[in-house]
Amino acid sequence: MALEVGTCVEGKVTGITKFGAFVELEGGQTGMVHISEVAPTYVKEIRDHVTENQQVKVKILNIGEDGKISLSIKKAMDPPVRTNRSTPRHTSPGRPGGFEWQSTRTESSNFEEMMSRFKQTSDEKMLDLKRSLDGKHGGFSRSRKS
Repeated sequence: MALEVGTCVEGKVTGITKFGAFVELEGGQTGMVHISEVAPTYVKEIRDHVTENQQVKVKILNIGEDGKISLSIKKAMDPPVRTNRSTPRHTSPGRPGGFEWQSTRTESSNFEEMMSRFKQTSDEKMLDLKRSLDGKHGGFSRSRKS
């Protein structure tokens, strides 16, 4: 079977390096999955995601003129099922600072009121940050003995 860019095929992991995994495809050809194409999240250690002799589904990204085959495991995965939310979105704990990116309010607010609330929230957060950092800037203190 001839390999084509964009197709998904099955293969077996034959080797793992710090920068990727080598996968043997049908017909005895070997391609490489770069570490950035292993999982949809950040991969620090590739061995946490794949093991040697593991069967994996890969998508062919590129076939170079020199015969090198670039593969992706994350692009061969089925896309996550998205559900239609009928409830309003609330602040997610994973968002920086707990900031609400999409407003759930339906009342009409003018710009000045929104800026005032933003400034007040920002000032409170800056004050909390300053309080938490007080006393941490000096390093260590030496007591002088004469």
